[in-house]
Amino acid sequence: MANIQSAKKRARQALTRNALKSGQRAAVRTAIKNVEEAITAQDIDLAKSTFKSAQKLIDKMANKKVISKNSAGRQKSRLNKSIKSIN
Repeated sequence: MANIQSAKKRARQALTRNALKSGQRAAVRTAIKNVEEAITAQDIDLAKSTFKSAQKLIDKMANKKVISKNSAGRQKSRLNKSIKSIN
């Protein structure tokens, strides 16, 4: 355990931020999974609509530094590529 007051505070903040970011990362994974399920079902309209909402969520989490910008771009690119390959 930390002995210095500032280290104790950083430990508290780390726990709080970890709890928040864990839920946010889970939301991103769920959104990606929903798009992939629509792609697997060969439903273009559903895939495009879920991708649009997932894209917004991914960008938002990248701006909040929950996921890295490169990771966000890679995920969006792969999902978009998969949607275009449905035809």
